[in-house]
Amino acid sequence: MAEATSGKGEPYEIESIRRVKAPPGTEGSDWHRYIIVQGKNTINGYRQGILEEVTMDVEEIVEQLNQRRLGKRGRVNLVPTPKHRPQK
Repeated sequence: MAEATSGKGEPYEIESIRRVKAPPGTEGSDWHRYIIVQGKNTINGYRQGILEEVTMDVEEIVEQLNQRRLGKRGRVNLVPTPKHRPQK
């Protein structure tokens, strides 16, 4: 997995993805529990599906978290357009 580096602390990383029983209040099979870590922070979640799909989904979550952690890269300079006033 690619690591994002910045002066803003450690990147988010997948610690584990394991097959588990359905979480309370849910039904179905093929449930997985994932753990994402960033320094001392931990995110626990559940995803239903085959391991390969769950892994891709969790990798995407990690990528988005790391992008968000780095902040916005560019800003659009919005220039307001003059409002047209009705002719009298």
